[in-house]
Amino acid sequence: MRMATAAILCALAGSGLMAATPALAQDRSERRDAGRQDIVTHVRTVNELAAMCDPRWGGLARLEAIAYCQGYLTAAGQYHALTRPPGGPMRPLFCVPGRGPSVAQSGVDFSQWARANPRHGNEPALDGFLRWAQERFPCEAPSRRRSRSR
Repeated sequence: MRMATAAILCALAGSGLMAATPALAQDRSERRDAGRQDIVTHVRTVNELAAMCDPRWGGLARLEAIAYCQGYLTAAGQYHALTRPPGGPMRPLFCVPGRGPSVAQSGVDFSQWARANPRHGNEPALDGFLRWAQERFPCEAPSRRRSRSR
């Protein structure tokens, strides 16, 4: 139960980043981007998440997109770490070494991966995230103990 609660809190923290941005002052670019903001709350596919992680527009919509991407990646990564710890009953799907890249760099890297792998574009966003993470941060194969034969 504790792991599920932590995962929910992580997801809420990611969405909380977006909740603060409407308080920013409106500018011309925000009004121009108003029609593009609907995707921020409707990411379903790899292509949509990649667009959030490497947005091509500006203004408030860009800030919301980056917050969405970073919250999504952070929550998915933390949930994975909680449910598949090293040495736990289920092997991790990916293994980020040390501190790993920043969440911002991970978002850009994910979006580049998505563009390079268009065959996965219509798959669920989480599936794409896991594919990218497994490719980018593979885990070492478990070492086999050599048995001595006498």
